[in-house]
Amino acid sequence: MLHHLEIYVSNLEESAKFWGWFLERLGYEPFQKWESGISWKCENTYLVFVQTQEKYLEIPYHRCRVGLNHLAFHARSKEQVDDISNELLKKGINILYADRHPYAGGEHHYALYFEDPDRIKVELVAP
Repeated sequence: MLHHLEIYVSNLEESAKFWGWFLERLGYEPFQKWESGISWKCENTYLVFVQTQEKYLEIPYHRCRVGLNHLAFHARSKEQVDDISNELLKKGINILYADRHPYAGGEHHYALYFEDPDRIKVELVAP
C-alpha cells in the first residue's frame, strides 16, 4: 500500500485550489498545511504538494520526461466520472483525449483524463 506521495509544484496556491476540490470530491480530507506545503489524506495514504524553490523552476515538468507520467484515482461510479468531467468543463479545464472521452483508455475503461496546473496528467477511473 502506498504511504504518501509528494509532488513539487510551481505555484502552491494554484495547485492547492486545483487539487483541493478534486481530492475532496474523492473522499480525501485536508491533512497538513504549512508555509510551503499542503496535503490531503484518505485512509492511510496522503498526497503532499510542496512549493518548488525558485532556483528549480527554470525547467518545467513534462510527463514524457523521466519520472512521473500520471496519477490515476478510483472513482465511485461512472456518474462520478461524468460529474467531475462536467465540473472541469465549467472551470475551463480541458479534458484530454476529448474526441474519445470517456473511453480513451479502451472500450472497457471508463475514465477521465485531464491535467493539473503544472500539466501533471490525472486519470479518474470508474469501477
